[in-house]
Amino acid sequence: MISQIRGYLIHKSPGEIIVDVHGVGYGLKVPLSTFYELPEVGDEVLLQVQTYVRDDTLDLYGFVTAKEKETFRLLLGVSGVGPRLAVSILSGISAQVLERALKEEDLATLVRIPGVGRKTAERMLVELRDKVVVPDAAASAVGGRQEQRTMVKDALSALVNLGYSKGQAEQVVSEILRGQGDNLSIEGLLRESLRRLARY
Repeated sequence: MISQIRGYLIHKSPGEIIVDVHGVGYGLKVPLSTFYELPEVGDEVLLQVQTYVRDDTLDLYGFVTAKEKETFRLLLGVSGVGPRLAVSILSGISAQVLERALKEEDLATLVRIPGVGRKTAERMLVELRDKVVVPDAAASAVGGRQEQRTMVKDALSALVNLGYSKGQAEQVVSEILRGQGDNLSIEGLLRESLRRLARY
């Protein structure tokens, strides 16, 4: 099974591309979200790949990010959603917005996605809402580094244990991180959070 591919982009059109890897051209189907992020033809490209095999079909689906690939795989687990519809869904809405809509049970957003009717949207909610994890506002503010996410979670837990509401804690921590997140330790983050919360 092919999970990742690196090579030179030799053809691209909405929905399908060809990547040359040591003289072998691999055709991949891609959502528009990935298509818009592709480099120019002739440039090197690195894509996450999902191999789809069924009966006599073997297709490769390419994604710029691991998050898109993960969401594509989740969508394939929904009754009535095949790879073509999954690609269409990711072409009409970003993985992050889709996950938030699922977590918040936002049916209106889902039915606005091209190709998704009300019944499909309802199945997506029922089958996926407990499988997606949406980071809280404070964790999102510090990007993807694991040590920073851990620091934020520890700080929020400590503040809540001290009697502050989760909403207050998240607001203050987010404000601090936007201003000086790269320069803070857990001790510094807690000290500054308590200083600001004392003014509430």
